Amino acid sequence: MILKLIVLSLYFSILLGIGYFASRRVTNITDYYVGGKKLGYWIAALSARSTGESGWLLIGVTGMGALMGFSAFWIVVGEVLGVWISWQFMAKKFKRMTDEYNSITIPDFLVSHFKSTTHLIRIVSATALSLFVVIYVSAQIDITGKTFESFLGFNYYTGITIGFGIVVLYIFSGGFLAVAWSDFFQGSLMFIGLLLLPVVAYFSLSTDVSIINGIRDIDPGLLDIWGAGGFTLMNIVTVLGLLSIGIGFMGSPQVYVRFIAIKNTAEIEKGKWVAIVYTFLTDSAAVMIGILGRYMLTKAGDNPEMILGNAGEDVLALVLGQVMPTLIIGVYIAAVLSAVMSTVDSLLLVASSAVTRDFYQQILNPDVDETKLMELSKKITLTLAVLALGVALAVSVLSPTRTVFWFVIFGWSGIAATFCPVIILSIFWKDLTEKGAIASMITGFLCIPFFKFIVPGFSTIGPYINKLDVMLPSVLLAMLMGWGVSIFAKD
Repeated sequence: MILKLIVLSLYFSILLGIGYFASRRVTNITDYYVGGKKLGYWIAALSARSTGESGWLLIGVTGMGALMGFSAFWIVVGEVLGVWISWQFMAKKFKRMTDEYNSITIPDFLVSHFKSTTHLIRIVSATALSLFVVIYVSAQIDITGKTFESFLGFNYYTGITIGFGIVVLYIFSGGFLAVAWSDFFQGSLMFIGLLLLPVVAYFSLSTDVSIINGIRDIDPGLLDIWGAGGFTLMNIVTVLGLLSIGIGFMGSPQVYVRFIAIKNTAEIEKGKWVAIVYTFLTDSAAVMIGILGRYMLTKAGDNPEMILGNAGEDVLALVLGQVMPTLIIGVYIAAVLSAVMSTVDSLLLVASSAVTRDFYQQILNPDVDETKLMELSKKITLTLAVLALGVALAVSVLSPTRTVFWFVIFGWSGIAATFCPVIILSIFWKDLTEKGAIASMITGFLCIPFFKFIVPGFSTIGPYINKLDVMLPSVLLAMLMGWGVSIFAKD
């Protein structure tokens, strides 16, 4: 226990040090929110990917690998496709457009792109972003509590308090630069940890045993790429749901702010390969950890959740306990927290910018001094963080059987369904109007709770929508609404 705490203390000290040094580079609001638009491709790519992955990768996806087996690799396919499309076809165009508009936030971009003469699109986008960020951050805080509980035996509420405090401190210090630099460090730690563990776990196994045969003995369905039962309609719908997770990389503000912040389009071309390779390797490793954990820790007839935890979410901790010494386990705890905090810091900063710049500066007080604006931004960041902490605590009480994977995906889907359709249409379709953009965002925003809480109650389509989840239908309807309003209700 002491060794683990020493490693964690060192990890937290590095984060706070990054925050301090970043603070010395911040001189104005552009520095604070987008690092002065000077990021190189390594920092931008790893920061974007570590932000996009979050704690769901190490806790949620490893658990999915344990319960679903090889069909969980559809998550990998979906994420790689989403990252590739984003960097290959969207990032350069978006960068050129935001540079032309001198945008430092997504609402900035939308207002300039549509030459808006009202504040409506800014208000809608900033409100939606703030609300879903609070939900998404609360899911990450929840993961922090579960990490301290699973790995260290800490009380759940002690864990979320510690994680919450650290991330708020280094965001306060250095803004976006602190976030980007810390995400680079945390993303690197996550990368090494994820790739190392399945290799060590594999070589710890008896060489005279066929792993494939062993998994088949436990549950033959684990080897079927379509899932247990094979090529059925329900499994096809499930696969579509897993693939659609990657849509979130095609316009989510916490990811796309990296394209605003990167130096130039040449850096995007280089960063593309870093992002794609990183995604493929880390996601594949997470699934493999889950599969190996299922093989190592369960046998035929076992209820896997009784051994591996709810949704298999304890599998990472259990595998580590089997194959790694205590000191190294401490490093892995830091890796899990890295995944969480690299997402939380970006989300809080993006939401803070929406409230501070897009509400206060652009609407209420255009002449505000930049020093006062930065002070206000820090206060808003703290307020949003406290709100997210409150939501996490409420969910922990009201839904004790929740799973990390689907809690995170709900918040992720909310941001994606609101912003990805309008970003995609803005980049690729010149006829999108301001009214169409607003209609698209509102539709995406409302579809998330509709498909999550109402449609599953329908006896006919409910079970299929439950497996498909909310991302795909919400994004499709939002794009359709944006197109329809732009065509039939021109500005």
